[in-house]
Amino acid sequence: MSVHISAKPGDLAPVVLMPGDPLRAKYLAENWLSDIQLVSQTRNIYFYTGQYKGHRISVGASGMGCPSIGIYSYELYTEYNVETIIRIGTAGSYHAHVPLYQLINVESAASESSFARAAFDMPEDVLHHQGNAFELINQTADEMGFSLMKGTIHSSDVFYAKHQGTPPFALSHQALAVEMESFALFANARYLGKKAAALLTISDVIPTGEVISADARERSLAPMIELALESSIRL
Repeated sequence: MSVHISAKPGDLAPVVLMPGDPLRAKYLAENWLSDIQLVSQTRNIYFYTGQYKGHRISVGASGMGCPSIGIYSYELYTEYNVETIIRIGTAGSYHAHVPLYQLINVESAASESSFARAAFDMPEDVLHHQGNAFELINQTADEMGFSLMKGTIHSSDVFYAKHQGTPPFALSHQALAVEMESFALFANARYLGKKAAALLTISDVIPTGEVISADARERSLAPMIELALESSIRL
């Protein structure tokens, strides 16, 4: 049992899928996994373990932002012997040609965050996925016929800002989209010698103002969830 996760040793599988929203973790567990067990609900951050096609898989929420996923992923890696975390989340597209519902397999995360530097003396502002999960997601997407973009995304520490549109930092790194967590996940995995990937669904297109409606959001995330699950059982 860690400080922020109340699961017992052995309750969590070696592969964890990690959405930001606790209710999205619950939705995934109840709709895609069998024989599910709620193994932690400290601070209403739900972690479940169940079976997917005969493979043991866990799912749990990260919360929002680098500090939050930094805590949960570090404890999963160090306290529960988790080997791989696949973040599954939403992102805002910086480009009209990266449309709603587009899946992005994150090759690298660029960030102004001080997380990696403060925690591990990593000076870079771009960190890459760790391990083989990224390539397995690419291979699985090809076999399943899913359209998948690969590239750099912007992990931002801010959701609301004085200036709207694409910030100069994101432009300088040719970021496809913006979210708030992948940079810290990649930093933890790199420091600890673990595996990490991030698979994102575009939920809004910043230059056009398009957005997935609340009613359509759960249904629209199904391809990302299925791709993450099919990839995870190959790890």
